[in-house]
Amino acid sequence: MPFSYSAATRRLRATAVILLVGAGCVNYLDRAAVAVAEPKIHQELHLSYGQLGVLLSAFAWSYGLAQIPAGTLIDRFGPRRTLGVGLALWSLAQIAATFVRSFGQFIVARVALGLGESPMYIGGSRVCTDWFALDQRALPIAIFNSSSGLAPALAPPLLTWLMLMFGWRTMFLIAGLAGFAIAVLWALLYRAPETAGIPAVDLQEIRRQDVANVAHVGFRQAAWLLRFPTSWGMFFGFFGVVYISWLYATWLPAYLESARHQTIGDAGVWASIPLGAGFLGALSGGFIANGLEKRGIDAAAACRIPTIAGLLAAGVFTVAGSYTGNVSVAIGLMACGLFAANVSSSCGWALAAVIAPPNTVATLEAIQNVGGSIGGALAPYVTGALVQSSRSFLPSFVLAGAISIACALVYHFATRDRILPSE
Repeated sequence: MPFSYSAATRRLRATAVILLVGAGCVNYLDRAAVAVAEPKIHQELHLSYGQLGVLLSAFAWSYGLAQIPAGTLIDRFGPRRTLGVGLALWSLAQIAATFVRSFGQFIVARVALGLGESPMYIGGSRVCTDWFALDQRALPIAIFNSSSGLAPALAPPLLTWLMLMFGWRTMFLIAGLAGFAIAVLWALLYRAPETAGIPAVDLQEIRRQDVANVAHVGFRQAAWLLRFPTSWGMFFGFFGVVYISWLYATWLPAYLESARHQTIGDAGVWASIPLGAGFLGALSGGFIANGLEKRGIDAAAACRIPTIAGLLAAGVFTVAGSYTGNVSVAIGLMACGLFAANVSSSCGWALAAVIAPPNTVATLEAIQNVGGSIGGALAPYVTGALVQSSRSFLPSFVLAGAISIACALVYHFATRDRILPSE
């Protein structure tokens, strides 16, 4: 008979997931603001496509470099404090972008945004690890991670409307204030299971399948994790997940305006279709992994299989969409591609939560996300450089598809083994 958690435990962990989804949505709205405002920023600050590529990637570089420090802080001090500080910092950085007057100032604001946002997704995965048993983690992580698909789907029409109504600078200000609101709610409502006053039997059930924690803390823990081939497989594999996702997130509106000859308003609507499909893919990843587990498949394999299949499909659909001449067909194929990429994203995040000791999850997620952040940094920069040199978006989408397929193979061959303290 399935274990029945107390009403308090069910309420508190539902609150935790809802807060994470809200924070994740604001997180991605802030990231997407430059991509949506790109035409206006381009005109007002007189930036080239190459400079826009650097601006779009500046966030990802600082975000990536901060991942392992953020992960070690989360595993040492817990997600409540670390995420709270991160929320406040990134909201302040987003508000600061309202007042920039030069390319250099904008770079500083985006770097600060990346530093502030660095604990978000690794911390969210640790929250789900803390509140859910091992065989129940894939679904809440997917629900939380679906914010990375929901927010990009909402961002183009919502941010475009705000920009057209109030200007791009006010758009940045409103997004920053939304982050501060979430930070206040997080501080007031979130507590770790050990300090939330839940019944001891509930806490025992949550920890029932976990392997032993490791004694390593801080950067020693990261060094220990890097001894395992699985950690490196997740590092290089997640590069492809974020590369192809971030191509869509940063360049899709500009692609639709330039290559598909859409107006700013129409591009915002068209862009929301693939990005909406990405949200459904992120949410579906958890149900797929959960369904595989219910059929008796090992929890780690149930996360690996959709990650690999999603990357393969994302590469094929992205390349196919870039070659078709019909804008509606192209949008449909790219929607399938982003759906598949976000299935991989959700299951990739869940993989770390079931393949390693609980008190290493945030650090392992950080290692994986460093690889992803390199992909996220290179995608907008390489795309901008290729568009400027070739006057076409086609090479960029073909390259992204090839990277996605290659990284599926990395996941297949390099992430088969668990990370265990005894090793």
